[in-house]
Amino acid sequence: MNLPKVISDLVKAQDNFDSTRYANCFTETAVVFDEGRTYNGKREIKNWIEKANKEYQVRMNPLGYSEGEKTLKAEISGSFPGSPVILTYQYEFKNDLIQSLKIV
Repeated sequence: MNLPKVISDLVKAQDNFDSTRYANCFTETAVVFDEGRTYNGKREIKNWIEKANKEYQVRMNPLGYSEGEKTLKAEISGSFPGSPVILTYQYEFKNDLIQSLKIV
């Protein structure tokens, strides 16, 4: 599957539980929407993913990417109830980094 570099980097960072590399895929002013919560800026995004990594050891298996819609479907597995699940990641990009991510 041909993913934009920043998304490939994000998946690798997630699978290695590397919250710093994960956060570096985002702009300084990026916003993440996940499970009814909003995380603003790299620091909050790093703290959010670091906590999720410690609690759930989440891994991503990309299933499909739509360039036109800028969406990634991925199977997410980890130590959380209902694992695995298929989620959709909706992206907006700025200067080859993620400006916005909504996980549904």
